[in-house]
Parts: sequence; structure tokens; C-alpha cells
Amino acid sequence: MNETAFRAEVAGWLARELTGEFACLRHRGGPGDEEAFPALRKAWERKLAEGGWVGAAWPQAHGGRGLPLELQLAFHEEYVRAGGPGRMGHIGETLLAPTLIAFGTPEQQRRFLPGIREGREFWCQGYSEPGAGSDLAAISTRCWQDGDMWRVQGQKVWTSLAHESDWIFVIARSTPGSVGREGLTFLLMPLDQPGIEIQPIRQMTGEAEFNAVFFDGAATDAGCIVGKPGEGWRVAMALLGFERGASTLGQQMHFVHEMQLVVDAAIATGTAFDPAIRERIADAWIGLRALRHNALRMLAGNDGAVRPESLMYKYAWSNWHRELGQLAMDVLGAAGDVRSDDAAVRRLQQVFFFSRADTIYAGTNEIQLNIIAERALAMPR
Repeated sequence: MNETAFRAEVAGWLARELTGEFACLRHRGGPGDEEAFPALRKAWERKLAEGGWVGAAWPQAHGGRGLPLELQLAFHEEYVRAGGPGRMGHIGETLLAPTLIAFGTPEQQRRFLPGIREGREFWCQGYSEPGAGSDLAAISTRCWQDGDMWRVQGQKVWTSLAHESDWIFVIARSTPGSVGREGLTFLLMPLDQPGIEIQPIRQMTGEAEFNAVFFDGAATDAGCIVGKPGEGWRVAMALLGFERGASTLGQQMHFVHEMQLVVDAAIATGTAFDPAIRERIADAWIGLRALRHNALRMLAGNDGAVRPESLMYKYAWSNWHRELGQLAMDVLGAAGDVRSDDAAVRRLQQVFFFSRADTIYAGTNEIQLNIIAERALAMPR
């Protein structure tokens, strides 16, 4: 199928299905809004699965459609253009599943991939810790073998949608006394069990999509180790590599929607006639186009190597998005300074508040600059 016909298929399916009970989901559930309609968004995942859109990029041997990159990009762009809601199954489909396909045993693939592909099981990520936010190699959560089971003791934090998830993948230290990247193990754990406590973290947006997850001897069976004990760093880094996939273009389409909200607000408030605001809007548009071209350049490499443009991507988009949030507040003026029941104002306030964290989570600006300097430019530590 050519790209034009494929885009028409995706757009037509969304126009038919994102209606009725699902109509309220349009443009909802994205960053800063992930508490919106969780049960209905899970039902939407099952609807997507019925349409064959969950795992469409996976190899056919694993139940996917084997879509080539250009059609993956087309799907993400048409999805966001139609107002498709934030994906409850994103972490399972685009992070864990490719990791299992690359590193999992056949038994693990048979056990976990169908639940993700059918929209029945939802996953969260147990990486960050209170003392090791941007430095994943400094984690202290530990795990040990106990007969046919593995047990985990410690804490993870900033765990997105843990309270709505069925499973969590955890990186923990399995070799006593090990430091840094050595002695880590990658485990898959059910969340509904004794020994796991999930506590929501209320943010200044008013939402609580993040959580702290406490492990007190929580267990999983030995067949839920991905790779071998001690190989957790390699598996964890491969998973983060999948985060740089085609969904980055979908993220940027979401940014396009937010930017349009800013433009609409500028017109409504009259700030669109302010030359300084007009210049900042133009700069934001230029920056977004630069992000898109860099993402296309990043995705063009198919040799499996980590390319310099991928190392700069997080730093670039997080700073761009933070500036957009500030622009939104300046466009709103005094109306943005107080809590509002106006949906248009409230949405831009969410953009502002949530985007303040963009340059902190998933590696602070300072960490990102170190990565660019050392790994992309080969500068000394």
C-alpha cells in the first residue's frame, strides 16, 4: 500500500471510530493530562487493537503488521491530527514489546506480547529512584533469588500511570556490592501483589499521573528475568533506544496541536498584534520544523548505531516545549495567573506547568549536555 492510501485508511478509521462514547477523548490524555478518562482510554486501546493498530510496527512473526518506517510515521501523524487520545498502552507497545522481541525468550514473548497487542495488559517503567533520577547507574533498589522466585526491595519514583498498570518492568541491583552499570538485572513484575505499594504524586498541574512505587520483598518468578542476571544495563539501554522510534513524530504532531492552541489564544486575546509575541510565535514554528527535520534525520539511520542527532533530541525538544509553555502564559496575560474553568485557558496552563518538568525528567539538561559532549563530540569527561 502506498503512503497516500495508507493515510486515507488511518484517517477514515479514526473518523469512524473516534465518535460516540470515544468523542470526548479527542486531544485528551497527553502529557499533563494523563489522568483524563483512564477507563475509557483503556477501552480505546482495545478498539485500536480490534482495528489492527496496536503493534502494527512489530514483525509479523510476533503478531504485528511489519509496517515500514514511512507508514509508521504516517500512522502517528494521522493519529494526532485526528485528535487521537494519549495512549495508555504506549509503554508496553513501544518500549517493552520491542525489548522482548529483541532480548526476551520465546516463552516471554508468548506470555506477554498478546496482552499488549490486544489492549488487555498495561505496563509502567520502574527506572528512576529518589537518589538516582538522572543517573540510572546509581540505583540502589536490590533484587535476589529466592527459590523459583526473585524478590525486590527498594523504591522507584516518577512512575507514570503505575496506578493504572498491571505490570512494571524494573531494573534492580542483583550483585551485592556492585556499583555503576555492573550487577543490574531487568525484571518483569505484577503490580497487584503483597509487597508493592503505589503512592500518587500530586503535581502543580493538579494531576497525579506520576507515582512512587515501594517494593518490600515483592516477588516475580524466575522466568520474568529479561536477559541474564547482571545484564540489566544492556537491556535497559536497548529499551531506551526504542524510545527514539517513530513515535517521536507523533509527539511533534502533539506539539503542533498545542502551538495552534497558543496561536488561537493570541488571536482571542489580541496579543497576536504584539510584534514581540508574533516574533516568538514565528521562532516557535521554526524550532518545531527543525525538530521534525532532525527527527527524520535521526530515524533515517538503520545501522543500529546511536547517532549524534539522537543524542541531542531530548535536549532540543524539552527546551523548545518549555519555551512554548512560557509563551502560552505570556499570550494569556493576567488570565493565565489564576485557576480557570475555561477549558482553553486551563489547557494552556497545563502545558506551562507540565513543560517546566521537561528539562528535568528523563535526564536533566545538564546530564543531556554531558551526553552530547562526551558521546557525540568525544570531549573528555
